[in-house]
Amino acid sequence: MLRAWGMKDVGRCRDVNQDYIFLSEEPMGNLPNLFLVADGMGGHRAGDLASEYTVSRVCEAVTKSMQKIPFQILKGAFQYANQKLIEKAGESPAYAGMGTTLVAVTVQDDTAYVANVGDSRLYKIGGTIEQITEDHSLVEEMVRMGEISKEEARNHPEKNIITRAIGVSETVEPDYFDTKLEKGECLLLCSDGLSNMLEDAQIKEILDRRTDLRSGAEELVREANRNGGKDNIAVVLIESA
Repeated sequence: MLRAWGMKDVGRCRDVNQDYIFLSEEPMGNLPNLFLVADGMGGHRAGDLASEYTVSRVCEAVTKSMQKIPFQILKGAFQYANQKLIEKAGESPAYAGMGTTLVAVTVQDDTAYVANVGDSRLYKIGGTIEQITEDHSLVEEMVRMGEISKEEARNHPEKNIITRAIGVSETVEPDYFDTKLEKGECLLLCSDGLSNMLEDAQIKEILDRRTDLRSGAEELVREANRNGGKDNIAVVLIESA
């Protein structure tokens, strides 16, 4: 059995919240549960439409999927949402160029199955904190190629340039990961509005002293805002009950 809590916050520098979250501890189609974080992009409210619309289409595809394997279900849902968002963008000039990141997880037995596109992340926190996903961003590619360090990447001027997203090309290529979720460990899905404002060690410290998931999520958001709150903040926490 899982417990989950999620919240989003506009931050201190934005007028519109372009992040969107979804939590279902109950079965969705052939998945035992489903948790999503999306961080939209695009002007004139197109970003908030992109994230919410994508999450809705993912849920629709998951519910209808005849597949049994979690990764196959998620793959189909990402592709369906990508196609539908491209079609939506064609409805109005105001929607041109809109897209969204997306990180998804479902937990079956004691294994978390993760898919992601963009720079929204999934972490596992227990004795240590481990970033399970890899950012699809320009600076992350530079880190992987050894051109800059992780520390330099945190404050790089091109940090917000992402290399993959939902809705920007006819095909979408999520990355897939699986990880064991032991009792006492928790999963964190978040947008870059959190991960850019807090070091991994700070995230772990906050979650280690949580009294419950809600208090942990609230403190993460509070600290991200205290450190500048430069972007919208989305947080979803999951633990095995």
